[in-house]
Amino acid sequence: MIYQFKPLLKQTLWGGDKIIPFKRLNAQMDNVGESWEISGVKDNETVVLDGPDAGKTLNELVEQEKAKLVGKENYERFGDEFPLLVKFIDAQKDLSIQVHPNDEVAHRLGYSQGKTEMWYCLDGEPGASLYCGLKQQLTPAQYQQMVADDTITEALARYEVREGDVFFIPAGRIHSICSGSLVAEIQQTSDVTFRIYDFKRRDKNGNLRQLHTREAAEAIDYTVLSDYRTPYHAEKNMPQQVVQCPFFTTAIYDLTEPMLLDYSELDSFVILMVVKGEGKLTVDGETIALQAGETILLPATTQEVRVEGELKFLETYV
Repeated sequence: MIYQFKPLLKQTLWGGDKIIPFKRLNAQMDNVGESWEISGVKDNETVVLDGPDAGKTLNELVEQEKAKLVGKENYERFGDEFPLLVKFIDAQKDLSIQVHPNDEVAHRLGYSQGKTEMWYCLDGEPGASLYCGLKQQLTPAQYQQMVADDTITEALARYEVREGDVFFIPAGRIHSICSGSLVAEIQQTSDVTFRIYDFKRRDKNGNLRQLHTREAAEAIDYTVLSDYRTPYHAEKNMPQQVVQCPFFTTAIYDLTEPMLLDYSELDSFVILMVVKGEGKLTVDGETIALQAGETILLPATTQEVRVEGELKFLETYV
């Protein structure tokens, strides 16, 4: 079985015009900042696009299929909640400077869980950049003072981005996607975000957007690293693992020849996000065409997958 879902398009203050053509959608919307590809977030659940389960939400599918969909250990760990949220993000303007809490801090502040995530950069206009991590040591008091006097970005590591860049963002790491960037994001199923700084922008009603300075001070990991970009060796027709953490494992495939993916020993669902090119995928005699911008979910019962064509995709499982 191969599951595809109807994407949830999110219009935002900072959204652009890249997602709809990237995904070849027949939609007339402006300022689309995000396309939620696979989501079990309450009130934001993606719906199965076609097949015998068409119209069912992702969480209804988990409740129906249980371990057959997500894997035995994952079902014991997460129950009927799907553990990951994956999306494409288009930043026409800078996003707010933000941080996500880890599970411990989230629970203490009354949230169900924290958020660890990663970014894969699909495209960047000339000068496109992002913030990821601190470049200088700060105390919580110094951090709050820099927010107050509008200098917090001076303490952050900023990177110009290009296609193929990967950034792992564990809970607690300050970050922001800046204008001109199109990225794929993989994260824990959680929508908890603490907004640190928003460049004094106002919403459509003319109000300053809420900041979460106190909560963020509690959530921030103040560790300073020399480099926050995730290094990997790009190679054709070989899986390149870029992230392995307690919440997900992700590899990049850049194929120019057919490949057989063996999942017979894996006790997990698999998500494939196509970021470039086109081809086709065959599972148990079922073949579908794939192209950039599409995302599929393979159940934990999947044994083998044959992929053909010239395409680049992210493979993620828990």
